[in-house]
Amino acid sequence: MKKIVLLPLDERPCNRDFPLRLFIHENETEIIVPQKLGDKKKPADVEQIREFLIQNTKDADALILSVDMMLYGGLVPSRIHTRRLAELTAAAETLHQIRRNNPKILIYAFQVIMRCPSYSSADEEPDYYADYGEKINQAGISIHKARLGIEAETQEILSEIPREALEDYIARRQTNCTMNLHMLDFVEDGTIDFMVVPQDDSAVYGYAAMDQAQVRSEIVRRGLSERVLMYPGADEVEMTLISRLLNVLHDRKPKIYLKYISEGAKNIYPLYEGATLSATLKNHVFAAGCQLTDSYENAEIALVVTAPSGNMAEAAKQPSKHPEYSAERNLPEMIDFIEQRLMEGKTVTIADNAYANGADLEIIRLLNRHGLLMKVAGYAGWNTSANTIGTAISESIDSLYFAGTPEHQNFLIQRYLEDAGYCSVVRWKITETFKGTEFGYFDVKECRGEISEKVNAQLRIFADTELSSVAGKIWIADVSMPWKRMFEVKFEAGINEDY
Repeated sequence: MKKIVLLPLDERPCNRDFPLRLFIHENETEIIVPQKLGDKKKPADVEQIREFLIQNTKDADALILSVDMMLYGGLVPSRIHTRRLAELTAAAETLHQIRRNNPKILIYAFQVIMRCPSYSSADEEPDYYADYGEKINQAGISIHKARLGIEAETQEILSEIPREALEDYIARRQTNCTMNLHMLDFVEDGTIDFMVVPQDDSAVYGYAAMDQAQVRSEIVRRGLSERVLMYPGADEVEMTLISRLLNVLHDRKPKIYLKYISEGAKNIYPLYEGATLSATLKNHVFAAGCQLTDSYENAEIALVVTAPSGNMAEAAKQPSKHPEYSAERNLPEMIDFIEQRLMEGKTVTIADNAYANGADLEIIRLLNRHGLLMKVAGYAGWNTSANTIGTAISESIDSLYFAGTPEHQNFLIQRYLEDAGYCSVVRWKITETFKGTEFGYFDVKECRGEISEKVNAQLRIFADTELSSVAGKIWIADVSMPWKRMFEVKFEAGINEDY
């Protein structure tokens, strides 16, 4: 039995629950998480987090650590905190104590580059972002372009943002970036064995891209490129690092073959990401402790990538009529590829990143029609392309070591229900009913109530209609809206063990 201590990025299901649902297996892996975390903008108690880490890592085999949770009390708190550098550097010293207490423990950490959304909303940002978020984002883009010698109207944009708001925002960015750089010290002295610096909601230009460039330059200067990776993602990183851990513990580097439905997809920039798809895929594969291979005959895992050859659309707007979705993607050939690789005994997993923020319903229907839903080892199609890729790879690694377990099959069903059912269909169907009511997309008033009951009913309808090949064996329970908004949902689901 391997004991893994996990400090999640925050309390959302994708961060707190997904790793436990996928990777806990009886008599094989034990994952310990804090009982109490934060609540969106309310940070977790960082002193309690410190005590949790020190006490639970003394006899652990590994620690999967969110630095943002350790320092700020969560992801959203990292964007609005008022902590001073002296407090933050003192908090980081917890890692040295953990290493002294348990010299053999493997420590895999990740720390997010603070994002800069392109829209005005204070839902996860400081209050002034509701009025000036778009302008702050534009200011970052203009400043970055000006520094690169690209013509930009910087002063005009800056004049439209209140000075105190911009100074607060920039000061916090500088603090967080300083801590991004400080954590490299812990990699350099061997306290942290491996680290990921995920780019949350990223772009090619802007404040976040400038911070990334600064941190990347320091990684290269210190010669840490093999032990510190920077790439788009965030909410999937815990599962990626557990995958890497499993591969290290089993002394394996599984070979992965990438099957693009459209070859032109390799060079696209997925929505909300600042790197090409091919570059991001390579980083995710390496971060998970795997290797790429150009031949599926030599691969243990076939990763099917559904992205289009051109601009990515939102799942809520499918089906796309653009040729990069229709003419450039050969879905029948994809199904044939999956069926043939399964016949050969390969592990097949699907990164359904055709759309952002939800699954491609046409692909779900094809998998259902061909009886493949529960034959593939993994499927994901949620939020960003990077979130989807990391999840799909993690499912394939879990399948290599724990194939066919009830936990794995239940997680797979949850992905179909959430990524395709909720994200692509139910979320928008219910949101459309809000007009003239007290409910709003960012405020459904409670975690459990009228809205969660509607979600439960609609998920069941989706299962019966779109997952008909297995619908009779699917169970759904305990539906809630964890942050009292429509963006994410929490529920238990699975498939009867006699399937």
